[in-house]
Parts: sequence; structure tokens; C-alpha cells
Amino acid sequence: MFRPVSSYGITGAGAVLAMLVVTGCGSSSDGGDEGGGGTTPAARDKGPACVGTATADGAHVLRGGGFKLPGGGGVQYAGADADGTTRTATLRDGATYAPGQRQWKVEPGTAVTVAGHGYTVRQICSYRVVLEPKAAKDRTALAAAPKSLEPQQGAADDGLCFTNNRTVVAAAAKGFPAKGDTLPLPDNGGVQRIPRGLSITVSYIDTAAKTVGINANCAAIPVVGYKDVRVGETVEFAGCCSRCRN
Repeated sequence: MFRPVSSYGITGAGAVLAMLVVTGCGSSSDGGDEGGGGTTPAARDKGPACVGTATADGAHVLRGGGFKLPGGGGVQYAGADADGTTRTATLRDGATYAPGQRQWKVEPGTAVTVAGHGYTVRQICSYRVVLEPKAAKDRTALAAAPKSLEPQQGAADDGLCFTNNRTVVAAAAKGFPAKGDTLPLPDNGGVQRIPRGLSITVSYIDTAAKTVGINANCAAIPVVGYKDVRVGETVEFAGCCSRCRN
């Protein structure tokens, strides 16, 4: 989805709000938080938080969500494994779930082909996988400017939701609080709408386990499905990274 890089952290899952502390927004090449540094993985995840290096022309496929790729294909970040030293991810073919889809277990450097287009896995984090298109025309398509920055809903927003175009990234970042500020997400079924078509909702808050679930949609595609997010864990929306605060 949008490329601005923001990570949000949970600082103490409360009964009413999931508070996300913005740690950075920006493209990979302009100083945005690329994750990993100072991040404390959830207790059940041995880490490392990230392996590999994100590239400025890569597609950010977020945990539990899908991404429409150039050429008509799509991919989902379906699962993650970490053993304290290495990290791998399970990718699923298609931007949305359907029975019988292909899956790949990948690590940084793994090559995958989606709808006849080649990609290289450049980075795997607990919250995202960065895929770099092999073909110059696909890199150009991923960075193409949309016809308009005004969301229209549905597939008309593909150019806003599945891009790393700098103008779109900057516009999306304006929808998030300044670095160091919090983004409160109420657990009441309400939708937090971010400029450029992104909608974020809290699916649940488990006060006993002190975890939250956070979903996001863009262009009618589930682009995020974070489950059991704990205090201090990093998440990303529209290229903006945050850490859960409460």
C-alpha cells in the first residue's frame, strides 16, 4: 500500500484505545524509518525484527495483507517465522485470499515470479516484506504518478494504494501525526480514515493478553491484518511506521 514509511508501536493495550506512536514517515530514500533499529519484537517472536535491506523502488507488502503488483498480479504476506537469528516469510499468490493459491517460503534474496513478472525479496520484517521488481518497466510502473490524489474508492484507487510514488507517499504521510505523536484508534468499530484512500480499524483489544488486532483496507483490498500486536511492536501503514503504546 502507500509507500510512506511509518511504524506504530503499542504501549500498553488499554480497554478503549490502541495508541500508536509514530516513529517515522517518508520514503526509503529520504530518511524514513526502515524498521528494526531499536524495535523490540513481541515476546512470542524471537526476532530479529528485520533482515535484509529495503530498497527505494520496492513494494511494501504488509503483514496479513495484500498488494497489487505491476502487470496485474498480486501477493500477500501470509506468515512469518523467526528463530532469533534469521527471519523468513510465507508469501501467497494474489492480492486477496482464494483457495488453492500458490505459496512461497522466502528469505532475503529469494526470487519469485508473480503473473509472469519477476521480483526479488529484499527485506523481511515482522510487519512487512519488501519486493523489488526485476524489470525496469515494472519499477517505473510502481513509481508512476496517479491521475489524481483524490480517492475514488475501489480499484480506481490502485494508483494511490499500491505505489511508491514520492508525491503519493508525501500526501499519505500528512494524514498521520507528527513523529513522536500518537495516533489513537478506538475499539468501537470506528474507522480511522487517512487521506489517499486508506482506512484503519481496530478489530479487537484483548485486555487480559494486552494485545490488539488492527486491520486496514485500501482500494477495496485488505492491505493489513495485524493480529496479537503487543506493546513495543512495530507496525506499518502507508509507509508510516509506529510502535504500539496502549
